[in-house]
Parts: sequence; structure tokens; C-alpha cells
Amino acid sequence: MLSPRRVRHAVAVVLLCAAAAVVPPSAAVADGGPAWTAAPSGSGGGEGRPYFYLEGVAGTVFEDKLSLTNAGDEPRTVRLRGTGADGGGWIALAAAEVKIPPRTRAEVPFTVTVPAGAAPGDHPGAIVASGGGREKDVRVHLRVSGPTLAALTVEGVTVRERGDGAVIEYALVNRGNTTLTPRLAVRAEGLLGGEILRRAPRTLPERLAPGARVERTEPWPDAPALEAVDVRLTATAAGGARGEATASASFVPWGTVTGTALLVVLVAGGAAVRRVRRNARPLTPDPESTRPERPLAKAGATT
Repeated sequence: MLSPRRVRHAVAVVLLCAAAAVVPPSAAVADGGPAWTAAPSGSGGGEGRPYFYLEGVAGTVFEDKLSLTNAGDEPRTVRLRGTGADGGGWIALAAAEVKIPPRTRAEVPFTVTVPAGAAPGDHPGAIVASGGGREKDVRVHLRVSGPTLAALTVEGVTVRERGDGAVIEYALVNRGNTTLTPRLAVRAEGLLGGEILRRAPRTLPERLAPGARVERTEPWPDAPALEAVDVRLTATAAGGARGEATASASFVPWGTVTGTALLVVLVAGGAAVRRVRRNARPLTPDPESTRPERPLAKAGATT
């Protein structure tokens, strides 16, 4: 059963079109741009909140409004839904579909109900608005108060050769309960311990939500042609998060090695044949075996 508060929200949505503010035609519409926009309430004119930010303890029910603006000359129907691993499932919109008259802004109430047992940390989500062949995500940054844990691991490190060098493949996993922006450093040592690759820590473009995993690659165009290496990847993030992983790889120019090995076999085989020929001697017949046979003396014969 809907609570009285949610009933009031639903009624507000039914009446919002009649009470919505009238807005002038947008220059973007005149230029062929989007006919409708979606943003947090109070963000009109490009000012205000770029996203929703909500923070409180587990069990809190947050209330806010989404602003939908139709600056065109035709009515627009926009569909709404919440999305996200946790936060998206906690979003309850007062209406799943809103019809906006021309040159009108509609305010759509919604609630975010945080379960009593929700873990502290970040629980990102979004409200997805779609209609007229386009889609817009309005982010909802939800933080549940309490002890936080920043933890990051590097997994599945492999080094693969390719035509223009090599590539390092790996995965980053957020094992904590806060959103992380990781930094990565790369180092490789050769067979005798000499450093052959060092890349200083740099910020990666991904933002990892709690529990998120991202697969990445690190190009290595100047990888050695003949070497055995140990590669170490170190990932760090705010809050003391740190993860390391290593992988070993051997770079061998198999085409050259195969050709050289075949040449060695042929040379060795030819030398062996020559030795056999030099050491071979012709067989000399036994003189006794070449004497003509004499007939045996007949019985009773005298000499």
C-alpha cells in the first residue's frame, strides 16, 4: 500500500502539467537540438545541481524532484525509471510516464528509501528519462553514513605479444564501500633484475562504484624482442586503497629462433655425414677365401 506521502506525490504529478511553469521556446529547439531536457529541480538555465546528491543514515527516506522541460511547440511524452545496482532499486518515482505540454516545465517528485540494513558508503544510481528517440541519465549520488572502507584489487594480469609490441591486460575491482577513482603505476624488470619499463602513477578515466569490476589494457609498444620479464601493476585510490599484482612473460622471436635451429640441425647433420664417410674403410677379401679349391683325394689313391 502506498504511504500518504507517496499518494500526495502521485496527485502532484497528475496536476503538475496544469500548474507547471510556461517556458519560452529554447534556442536549442530552433537549431534542431533536443526538444526536452531532464535535470534536478532548481537546475534550470544551466545553473544549480548537475546531479542529485543525497546523504543520510540507513533507514532514511529522501524526497526530491526531477525537472522535465519541453521547450518545443509539440507535446512530449517522457518515460521515467530508476537504475543502478542498489540506489536505482531504491528510487520510487511518482509517475513512470509524463506528458508535457508545449513550452512547459513539469516537476516530478520521487523518493529514495534506504533500507535499514544498507551498508555504509556510496550507492550510485540514476533516473533515466527517455522519449522522442533520445535518452537522458540524471545521476543520483547516494551516500549512506557510517564507517567506510576503501579497498581496491588488481586481478588477472597477463602479458600478450602482438604485432607492434605487447599489451598488458588486467582488471580493477572495488572491494570497498566507497566510489573510487583509481591511479595506476606500471613497472617491469628483466631476467637479470634490470628495469626495462617504468610508468609513473596516472589517474584512470573510470570511476568504480562499490563492487564494480572493469577490464583494462595497457599498451606496451616498445616491449623487448628477447627477454624474460616480471611485470608489476600497482593501483591506488583515495582513502588508502591500494592493490598490486604481478605477471611473468617471455618474449622470444620464434621465427628467428626456428630458422636458426633448423640451420644448426642441417649443419650438424652434414658434418656427421662427412665424418661417417671419412671413417668408412673398404673391406679387404681374406686371401684364403680367394684360393682355388682343390679336389679331394680319392679313396685308395697314392701320391
